[in-house]
Amino acid sequence: MRRFSIILVLLFFASLLGAPAQATLESFDFSGKVSEQRYKELIEELRCMVCQNESLAGSQAELAQDLRQEVYALMAQGKSDQEVVDFLVARYGDFVLYNPPVKPSTYLLWYGPFVLAVIALMVLYRAISRRKRATEATLSPEEQTRIDALLGDSSTKRDDT
Repeated sequence: MRRFSIILVLLFFASLLGAPAQATLESFDFSGKVSEQRYKELIEELRCMVCQNESLAGSQAELAQDLRQEVYALMAQGKSDQEVVDFLVARYGDFVLYNPPVKPSTYLLWYGPFVLAVIALMVLYRAISRRKRATEATLSPEEQTRIDALLGDSSTKRDDT
């Protein structure tokens, strides 16, 4: 009896892992108001809030599956693409868009990388110019005379060979 209970529990957990409910294209009916092409284009433009580097179309996160179902439901209600996007932006913010609008709240997102690159170039320039100044130390007249004498001796040795 105990062996049977263990097998039953293992089968239960295996069934949970084996077939998660996924919102794939096959699970939607595109014969009504919702065009499959329109739906695909819209979910490609929206970012998965969990993965963040994938669109809703490519993500397998549970939230992405829920959002695909939500997008389909809104489209089935007759909402335009812009109304669907506005609904998701109101709920999740501009981050849900792969191409967020340029406005004060997204300036850091749009211009931050350029500002950081300029700062990095300025720091690099200062470091190089400091290093260059450090290697270009001025010599005293005695040191210069000694160097000239050493260089003069080495050049005469080269001429003899």
